[in-house]
Amino acid sequence: MKITQFTDFSLRMLLYLAANRDRPVTVREVAGFYDISSEHLKKIVRRLSELGHIRTMRGKNGGLRLAREPAEINLGQLVRQAENLSLLPCYEGLPCQVVNCKLRGVVDEGLAAFLAAFDRKTLADII
Repeated sequence: MKITQFTDFSLRMLLYLAANRDRPVTVREVAGFYDISSEHLKKIVRRLSELGHIRTMRGKNGGLRLAREPAEINLGQLVRQAENLSLLPCYEGLPCQVVNCKLRGVVDEGLAAFLAAFDRKTLADII
């Protein structure tokens, strides 16, 4: 399974904020550090803020900070919040063309194993 850029950059944003907890950081700073688009990162900041993972502060001394302790940010929950985990058309309610198809069960099992690895970790485990 491959995570999307959105999830990848969400994790990178949280890692950067965790490593720089002593001060607010800017989107531009993080984008420059990882050499990624500031515009794409702004969308990620908005989503992470909505989810309560980070807080944003406007103004001259504004910036971004973690809103919670790294140990309180579960990676499995973050992946579920960021990813579209509908891996097959039948997840979206479309009918399966194969009679007695057992593919979904295998995909479900693989997805559960993938998420279980993230469920066992928090942001604190990877900083």
